[in-house]
Amino acid sequence: MQLIVGLGNPGPAYVETRHNAGYWVVEALADEAGLKFRRHGEASTAQGRVAGHMVTLVKPQAYMNRSGPIVAALVGDLALDLSEVIVVHDDLDLDPGRLRIKSRGGGGGHNGVLSIIDALGSDRFARLKIGVGRPPAGEDPADYVLAPTPSRERTVLDEAVQQAVQALECWIADGVMTAMNRFNRLPAQ
Repeated sequence: MQLIVGLGNPGPAYVETRHNAGYWVVEALADEAGLKFRRHGEASTAQGRVAGHMVTLVKPQAYMNRSGPIVAALVGDLALDLSEVIVVHDDLDLDPGRLRIKSRGGGGGHNGVLSIIDALGSDRFARLKIGVGRPPAGEDPADYVLAPTPSRERTVLDEAVQQAVQALECWIADGVMTAMNRFNRLPAQ
C-alpha cells in the first residue's frame, strides 16, 4: 500500500486557488484510475489500484497548516513506512508548471508540509512539488496562493497536473529515484 496525499484547503472558496494544486493532482489521478473519494474521518480518501499497486489517495479536510495529524493518523492506521508516502503540494520557488520530486527534506516554508513533518516527527517522506511561481513584487505570498488562479496560468497548471499524474504513476511503479530522474529535468526549450 502506498499513500498519496494531495494538500489543499477544503471548501468551495479554495477550489481554484494555487494552494490547492495538491488536491487537483490527486483528483486527476483518481479520475484516471476510476477511483471515488469518500469521507473518512477528517479526510477524503480513495482506495484502489494504480499502476498495478494498491494506493490510498488522500485530501485532508482541515486547513493546510493542520494537515499533519490527519496524515500521521492514516500512516499509523495503514501501518506504512514513510518511504511509502508521497505528499503533493504547491511550491512558490518553482516556475508555474514546473515539477520537482524529492525523497525527503525540510518544509521549505510550506505550512502544510511543516505540519506533516511535525506530526510524523520525521521528514522521511517523498514530495511532489507543483510550481506556482512567486507573486509580483509587493504582493503577500499568502494572498497570492489563496487567490483564484488566472485562466492563462491555469492552462499551464492543468498541463502540470497531467504530468504530475504520470510522475505519481512512475513513483508507484518504479520508486522515487526513477521518478526523480524522469520528471525533475528542465523542460525542453
